Amino acid sequence: MNRQLTRRDMLATAAVAGGMLTSASVAMAQTSDRILQPSRAPGIGGNDPVPGNPIRERQNPDMLNPPATDSGTTPNLRFSFADAHVRQTSGGWTRQVTARELSVSKAIAGVQMRLNAGAVRELHWHKQAEWAYMLYGTARITAIDPEGRNFVDDVGVGDLWYFPGGIPHSIQGLGPDGCEFLLVFDDGNFDEDDTFLLSDWFKHVPAEVLSKNFGAPASLFGHTPDPSELYIFKAPVPGPLGPDRLLGASPVPQSFSHRMMAQDPIRTKSGTVRITDSSVFPASKDIAAALVEIEPGGLRELHWHPNADEWQYYISGQARMGVFAASGQARTFDFQAGDVGFVPFATGHYVENTGTTTLRFLEMFKSSYFADVSLNQWMALTPPELLKVHLKLDQQVTMALNKTKIPVRPA
Repeated sequence: MNRQLTRRDMLATAAVAGGMLTSASVAMAQTSDRILQPSRAPGIGGNDPVPGNPIRERQNPDMLNPPATDSGTTPNLRFSFADAHVRQTSGGWTRQVTARELSVSKAIAGVQMRLNAGAVRELHWHKQAEWAYMLYGTARITAIDPEGRNFVDDVGVGDLWYFPGGIPHSIQGLGPDGCEFLLVFDDGNFDEDDTFLLSDWFKHVPAEVLSKNFGAPASLFGHTPDPSELYIFKAPVPGPLGPDRLLGASPVPQSFSHRMMAQDPIRTKSGTVRITDSSVFPASKDIAAALVEIEPGGLRELHWHPNADEWQYYISGQARMGVFAASGQARTFDFQAGDVGFVPFATGHYVENTGTTTLRFLEMFKSSYFADVSLNQWMALTPPELLKVHLKLDQQVTMALNKTKIPVRPA
């Protein structure tokens, strides 16, 4: 039977909750004391008597206590969107990770963007190509190409879009709760503040020129809001798309959107991989991607990419990545949702699910095609005598090698 809580009830509940919180805090502190000591094994390292940042250190255990195999001075290959500046507007927010935040990433930059229901990312264009992955909700995207052919589509979670550099476009959050998405640009020095905005151009063209261009009296211009009021701004939620969604214009010959989750994935015992490049998404001529899902304990196998740097975005779960950079250089990084990872061109690496839930992350490349080289497959297709003189491997190891690539290995 329902009843209203009395003040005594609330105080009692708060006391119990406070006791539980205190106990949890003590347990966490005790656990963190054990975890955070920078010592890999007896006789290695030492304790840390100076207070640090235990929350950060718990998130990055392989930074504080790196595996014994780590060596050298490989640069930082990780940055979290949680550490990025958030630009807030009337219609949502946005933040970016570029070469200014992750200096090794010269070819790719990323942006997280949230549009509330109805909110519009202003009509704009930029020099860089834009690739996107929908993380939450639904959105409507619009564009035209240089021939005046029209594109409009509604996209949901797991869908992609791609707009080549110079193509004007817009994004609008739909009901009931708008959307959130990841944008990827083919230039590490991209800056979301350095785009060509429709309102910004209108504000910087004389009224008499606008009059001549649009065939309307000059007095009708000059009322454009300041660009700072737009960018991402409130607007009514549009109605559903109908058969007239192209507004009577000719459609673009290649769709600017793609249903990535509709692809049949590569399935293994411990995960899946969906690869999307220009072979299945023809419009995406400059960005290739793979969506990787790994079950707890599973491993994105030891491999490298022979065609481009890899820019990663972690959607959910926990992971660690070990990177081999040649000449005795190796380093290990820890990741969780919202983190960005980076692997330089042709650098060997693996990604392991270290959590208790499915790990999901994107691998992205400035390339028209996806390519990777499997260490396991390479060794399986090499004469065993040659492997033996290199690595002194037991025959049981060579017999277990796979001539067929298995991108996600089981626990």
